[in-house]
Amino acid sequence: MSYRKLWIALGLVLTISFAVLGGVGIKVLNGAPPIPSEVVTPDGRVLFNGDTIRDGQNVWQSIGGQEVGTVWGHGSYIAPDWSADWLHRECVFILDKWARGLGAENYASLDVERQAALGARLRQVLRTNTYDAASGRITVDPIRAEAFDELNRYYSDVFSRGRDEYAIQRGAMSDPEKLRQMSSFFWWTAWATSTNRPGSDVTYTQNWPHEPLIGNQPTGGTIVWSVISFVLLLAGIGGMVWYFASQPRVEAEELLPDSDPLLGLRPTGSQRATVKFFFVVAALWVVQVALGAITAHYGVEGSGFYGIPLDRWLPYAVTRTWHLQIGIFWIATSWLATGLYVAPAVSGYEPKGQRLGVNALFGALLLVVVGSLAGEWMSIQHKLGNLWFWLGTQGYEYLDLGRLWQILLFIGLVFWLWLMWRALRPALQKRDQSHSLLTMFVVSSIAIPLFYAAGLMYGQRSNLVTAEYWRWWVVHLWVEGFFEVFATVVIAFLLTRLRLLSVSTATRAVLFSTVIFLSGGIIGTFHHLYFGGTPNIVLGLGAVFSALEVVPLILIGFEAWEHIRLARSRQQQIWVAAYKWPIYFFVAVAFWNFVGAGLFGFLINPPIALYYMQGLNTTPVHGHTALFGVYGMLGLGLMLFCLRALRPGKAWKNAPLAFSFWAINIGLALMVLLSMLPIGLMQAWASVEYGTWHARSAEFLHSGHINQLRWMRMIGDSIFALGALGLGWFVLGLVTGHSYDKQGYVAEGGWEVL
Repeated sequence: MSYRKLWIALGLVLTISFAVLGGVGIKVLNGAPPIPSEVVTPDGRVLFNGDTIRDGQNVWQSIGGQEVGTVWGHGSYIAPDWSADWLHRECVFILDKWARGLGAENYASLDVERQAALGARLRQVLRTNTYDAASGRITVDPIRAEAFDELNRYYSDVFSRGRDEYAIQRGAMSDPEKLRQMSSFFWWTAWATSTNRPGSDVTYTQNWPHEPLIGNQPTGGTIVWSVISFVLLLAGIGGMVWYFASQPRVEAEELLPDSDPLLGLRPTGSQRATVKFFFVVAALWVVQVALGAITAHYGVEGSGFYGIPLDRWLPYAVTRTWHLQIGIFWIATSWLATGLYVAPAVSGYEPKGQRLGVNALFGALLLVVVGSLAGEWMSIQHKLGNLWFWLGTQGYEYLDLGRLWQILLFIGLVFWLWLMWRALRPALQKRDQSHSLLTMFVVSSIAIPLFYAAGLMYGQRSNLVTAEYWRWWVVHLWVEGFFEVFATVVIAFLLTRLRLLSVSTATRAVLFSTVIFLSGGIIGTFHHLYFGGTPNIVLGLGAVFSALEVVPLILIGFEAWEHIRLARSRQQQIWVAAYKWPIYFFVAVAFWNFVGAGLFGFLINPPIALYYMQGLNTTPVHGHTALFGVYGMLGLGLMLFCLRALRPGKAWKNAPLAFSFWAINIGLALMVLLSMLPIGLMQAWASVEYGTWHARSAEFLHSGHINQLRWMRMIGDSIFALGALGLGWFVLGLVTGHSYDKQGYVAEGGWEVL
């Protein structure tokens, strides 16, 4: 069967989408808020220069960066957003100083008329762009210089003495010079949020954050593009429903053989060598869950763990960094190991030295994991000096690992691609009915190291806009985009290997879903950059294409339901039932794809929603249900599928898997519905009513109702943790033997860990 039209469609989607992403990207980088050569007062006093701002950005990165509060809404959620917080405190300082000049106690004590007059004066002072492109200088009113000195003293106290309510440990940064540099960076990020672009009445960050004191309100484009995104979402869903309704149904039951197609097959040396990857996956996952519990607890206790002063050894910045990095490590490891297992399975060919290559890759993986985690701890604890960027933490969420470890990981991904290619090449040369599916496998494999390389496109002293642009290439295109395409192809191969799907059906489904997903997904990267110092075109493109991203997720559950129906209808075939729980994890992926990536993703994706919700707990609602619910659940499903397929002659004890599956899913749902989502919605209300600064303030986040909701998370977290421990114990039992059901023994043959 020819798939020519689908391949042409895929080629057009990739070409057009990356042309737009790259072309607009040039406009984004060229239009970034400028870093001045100097910031001066009218009388010539130099507050600081551009190098001071860049040095301050580096200081912020070296102590955790986006893992300690947020900047422009990106990062962690216990400490404030430093841009919004600085802006509000500067506004209050100036207004109070002017009010005292009028004989009042403070701004709040003035009557409405005089408040309005001072408010208009404040907007004139802060929103007027005084950057001179010729000299590179920003000239600020003397009162802003006074505000800078005052706020520098305040933030120096926060980071030197620590703040329990922000989960910032004592001594997070004590050097006065570095503290002033970091304050200069915070000032610059706040300046970009309050200063109009040249020739515009909109700030560099599209009037984000919401700050009524200077008239930071949603722009017309923010509202209009949001409405358009709603309409396009409905149109896309309607079109997809009509398409699916027009397609003939394929009765998959007719494809089923009477016995397990993998039974009696001897795994190759490289396939057996992948087993150790999956054991590491299980171990890292359990550690990540434990770190997640500690990180969440910092939100209520601040500096400890049930009275233990844990922040002396494991500050919040470390636990959150590790929580995210370990999550990426174990999910990626599961997917890569699955690729290494699938490659010789589909080609029927084991290249010479393949097992040695797999073992070498395993050793390299351990080096990167251990080295990067140790470096992150040492950087945040001030033990690396000027080597923090290379060996410690870059300070950018999801790309925290030091540049050296990042380069080594990229080299490892290229080596993995080479291992995949040499195993798949004989099958590609056959040009049989699997050729298109194999080609898609190779293309998606190439994309994995290719798009991870985007994280190497910014440097230690790059403008924050540049770093954010390329960071989202990695987070959105690598993690959420092409890794998902790769996983879709891998699942198709696994199901065709078991003859649960025909090759033609799987190929058509993979190509079609990839075209639909990437048609919105690539340009949809811009929805992360609405308010990150980017021009208005990013709002329009991000709103439209992020809405289209949701469309294929609406109907993805149909395929999952087919898997359930298949398993249930053929329960009399014991070999199908043996794959029940790996398939159920794939079903959970479809569910969380719809809920986490679809519903909760679209909750925050329209510009008007994200304007008020950026940097609030609605973001981790989407993050947990999409990153773990989709990619994590898929990683666990692939792990179980490969471990099942490597030893098909041994029956598993299903009770532990059933408990783990339901505990993980129920726990995830409860931690979101009982805690994170209610907190996020209450913050959104506070952001709309009073401003972004208030929604992130310690006074609001440590109020009675919020603290109660934080403690409610323990219910879901505990159930989830029990499920994680249960699954870890089950995987360990595949080595010790306690996870096998001796009564269900079918045939000899299996693997040993090599």
